[in-house]
Amino acid sequence: MSQTLPHLATRTVAMPVEFFAALQSAAHDTRSPLAIDAVRDAGFHAGQALFNAFTEWTDERAEPLPQALPHERFVELSSEFFAASGWGELSFTPLSDAVMALDAEALSEAGAESEGGCLISTGVFAGFFGRLADAPISVLEVECTANGDGRCRFLLGSVDVLAYVHEAMSRGIPYERAATSA
Repeated sequence: MSQTLPHLATRTVAMPVEFFAALQSAAHDTRSPLAIDAVRDAGFHAGQALFNAFTEWTDERAEPLPQALPHERFVELSSEFFAASGWGELSFTPLSDAVMALDAEALSEAGAESEGGCLISTGVFAGFFGRLADAPISVLEVECTANGDGRCRFLLGSVDVLAYVHEAMSRGIPYERAATSA
C-alpha cells in the first residue's frame, strides 16, 4: 500500500524518472570514472538527506527513531517510505552475518533505462543505510533490470567485506557464494 509523503521539514523535490537516465548518460559520455563517482557521491549525499526525511516521516507516525526500530518494523517502514517517495518497493534478505541483500521492485532508476546500472541508487542506499548504521556502508549492485536481470539487487555491508565480495566476483565467483564466505 503506497501512500504519498506528508509535508516534511526536510526539503524535497520531485524529479521525473527520466532525470536518472539523463544524469547517467552525461556521466558515461565523459568516459571518466571521476564523473561516474561524482554521480554516486551525489546519490550518497541525497541518501543521507533522505534518511533525515525518513526520520521525520517515522516521527509523524509516532514510531521510534529508525535506529531504535525492531528489524522487522524497520524493513516494513523503510519499504513503505521508499515506495511512497517514488523509488520502488524494497525487501531485505540476509546473505550472511556480514552481507544483506536489498531487492528493489520497480526501482525508478532502472525504469529510466539507466545505462550501466543504478549509480544514483547505489549512492542513495549507501548514504541512507550508512546513516542508520552510523558507520560507512558499502553498496554493490549485483543485478539490475536495466541490464536485463529479473530484479535490481544490491549488497550492503562494510567496506572491507564488500571489497572482498567484489574481488571474488572479479575472479568469477558468484556473489551469493562470496557473500556467504565473507
